[in-house]
Parts: sequence; C-alpha cells; structure tokens
Amino acid sequence: MHYLSNYRFRITVFRTPGFWYSTLFHFSMKKLLLVVLVSSFVLTSFAQDRDGVVLPDPEKHTYKPLTLNLNDKGTKYLRFLLWGQFWLRGQENAQNDFFVNASVRRARILALAQVSPRFMFLIHFGLNNLNDATMDPLGIGALGPQLFLHDAWSEYLVVPEHLSVGIGLHYWNGISRLTNQSTLNFMTLDNYRRAWATLGLSDQFARHLGVYAKGMIGQFAYRISVNSSLINSLDTRPERLGVVSFGQTLYTGKYEFQDDARWLYQGYLEYQFLEKEPDKLPYKVGTYLGQKRVFNIGVGAFYHPNGSITYRQSESNPGDTVKAQNDVSHIAVDLFYDSPIGKGAITAYAVYYMFDYGPNYTFTGLTYGTGGSILIQGGYLLPKFSEVFRLQPYVAFNTTRFEAYENGGNSVRAGLNFFLNGHHSKFTLEYETRNNDYTGFKPDAINTITLQAQIFL
Repeated sequence: MHYLSNYRFRITVFRTPGFWYSTLFHFSMKKLLLVVLVSSFVLTSFAQDRDGVVLPDPEKHTYKPLTLNLNDKGTKYLRFLLWGQFWLRGQENAQNDFFVNASVRRARILALAQVSPRFMFLIHFGLNNLNDATMDPLGIGALGPQLFLHDAWSEYLVVPEHLSVGIGLHYWNGISRLTNQSTLNFMTLDNYRRAWATLGLSDQFARHLGVYAKGMIGQFAYRISVNSSLINSLDTRPERLGVVSFGQTLYTGKYEFQDDARWLYQGYLEYQFLEKEPDKLPYKVGTYLGQKRVFNIGVGAFYHPNGSITYRQSESNPGDTVKAQNDVSHIAVDLFYDSPIGKGAITAYAVYYMFDYGPNYTFTGLTYGTGGSILIQGGYLLPKFSEVFRLQPYVAFNTTRFEAYENGGNSVRAGLNFFLNGHHSKFTLEYETRNNDYTGFKPDAINTITLQAQIFL
C-alpha cells in the first residue's frame, strides 16, 4: 500500500493570457481518507435495514413554526428561529500540505416579536467561526467574543405594504441581493464574501447602527438606510505597523475624522417581474427549491463620505505626511431567477460589483479592494426520485480585478446540496479551487473540500 501514498492525480485545463481557466487538483491518500469520511458521514444519516438498503422515514418531518401567539387572532405573536451549521473542511496550504479541521460555522437564535400589526421588535444573536484557533479555554471569550449581538431593531408600519421605518442595529443593506443574503438558505455552501463589502470596516458583522425605510411600490421593492459608522474599524494598520508608506490607503471611518466621516448611506432597489418576495425580514432567499417563480433585476449603492484616507507626502514640506480624505462608494447590478422547470427547479444569479475604497486600496488579501468583481452561479434541483432526500448540484464562478494588482484572481466552486427536509435539514458538499496569483502567493491554486451539516427550525 505504500506506493499508493505517493499517487497523484492531476487535471489541467488550458490557460490563456489575461484570464484564468485552469484548475489543479492533487488527489493523495489524505484526501481519499477525507472523501471516505464524508461519504460515511452522509450515508449513516439514514435509517438502513440489515442489507444496507436506505429506508424511507415514516415521519413526514412536518411541523409548525416555533410561535407563541399573544392574542386569539394570532396577529400578535412571538416567533423563534434557531439554526446551526457545522463544517468539516480539508484544504491545501501554500506548501501543498493537506489538512482537515472541524468548525461551528454558525450557531444562531433569532426572536421576532410582532407586538401589534403596526410595530415589531427583532433580536438576533449567536456565534460564527468557532474552531480550534478561536475556542477559549473556559468558554468566556477572552480570545474574542463567542456569542454576540447580530441584530436588534424596532420597526413601525407607516403605510401598509408601501412603507415601514425602523431603527437599531439592522441588516437592511445595499448593495446587492447577496449583501442582504439569509444564512439559512444559501444555494452554495456559503455567501460570496465580497458581497459583504463593509463588514468590520464601517459596521458590526454586516450590520449598521442607524435608521432605515423599506417597502413595495407596485413591482418595485426598495430598502434605504442612513447609518453611523463605527469607530473601531478592522483596518487599524497604522497602529499595528507603526509606520505607513506614501500612497497607502486605509479605511478608518470616523476613527480619523469624527465629524466628516460620521454618516453613511446605502440602498437597494429591485424590480420583481414575477412573484413578489416578502419583505417582512431583510434576509434574501438563496434558492426557493421550486416553491416560487421569481425573476428580479436589482441595483444598489453604498456611500461613505471621507471614509478612507491616503497617506501622501506634503508638497510644502517633503518630510511630512499628509492624510488625504477619500469618499468610499460601491455599486452593484444583479439578476436573480428561480423557478420550477418540469419536475425540477432552476436557480440562477449573476452580479457585477464596482468597489471604490480609495486609491489602490486592498485589505486582508482577497477580501477587500478597489476594483471590479463578477459572480455567476447556478443550480438545478433534480426531479424527485426518493422519498428520503432530494439533490441539487450547483456551480459558481467569480473573477475579481483589484487595481492594486497587475493580475486578476478567480475561483470556481462546484457542489451538491443533499436535502432531507428542504433547508431545515441538509448536507452540502463543495469543492473550490481558488487562484491566488495576483497576491504573489503560491501555489497557483488553493483547493478546498468542505462538508456542511445544517439544521434549522
């Protein structure tokens, strides 16, 4: 068996100048063990007879939402949502070593109080990304908060269907559908990270503190907000590095300029051609699994005056450093289509982003940067062939070009959703190959395979 441990399987698709179309996958015994583990994890999730035949579950997995009615008519109520997402991930590092780790991707609790038909209150808290590096010896968050507040807002109905206003820590965001994405019903394993373009820079984990308005006017759905920028931005590089270079741009928000960078503005407008989507909550559905016919075109924007600064050499005194203020602005245009087709269903999404954080801005490698990005993804819910589960294969491709780098970066994801009870109970298996050439890192592609188990009530 020793000779098998050195076996490599290589697939190469042609590469053309200026655009990356290659994928590289090394299949070693460690990865084979991960595939066996993943397969065992999925297969043992079903009841089997002694011959190994998968048996249908006699229970239909139907239940009512976790709701406490506060009056006889049910117009006043308290609604609870609980969910967890758990990952087993294998990934290559820059040295071509392959490692596996487990994590709690999300564990959340959300409570919605419809106090009257005219006003409501929502609170949402939980944790993200608990793994061997972020666990605390005593679970008290000394290495960082494990359990924290995600949302807390009150909302008032002004004109039924047309206008509601709210205030608090909220998720009524620009700039795209994915910027408002629900974490409960992704089609892909997880969201497109760059869609949360302000996470930690001007907000708390993609939530801003401010006021918003939302509603429907005919086929148009809108959401706009005016928010206060946080002071403690993630981008604190001057404090960490102790020295900055001329031409470097930092997103410091109102840490540097309290009054000039205090407020920011964002919104998202979409035209819904087919069925209207509910806007009770801000969380956009990733895939309806054939339950609705939706075709939307949307446009969104984000504007933060004086949100970033660029260090420049003083013209009058070359030895001095001048902080030049920049407006931060992002725009996006997207399309979303979801519809039953025959006995299956299709989900498709495409979005174009133009990010402007200031001249040549980049931060945390591939995540934030001034430049453009395109994402295209699609999936197909296969016709039902089992009483136990349904399958939805999908693919996603994105390309990004930041002005600070000479070359662009790209990634391809391919996965399979394994639905036991819709999004309430599902497994997702996804393979990603990501090209990191434009950061100067090697190897040319980083390969990752992830298994997720999700439960939500």
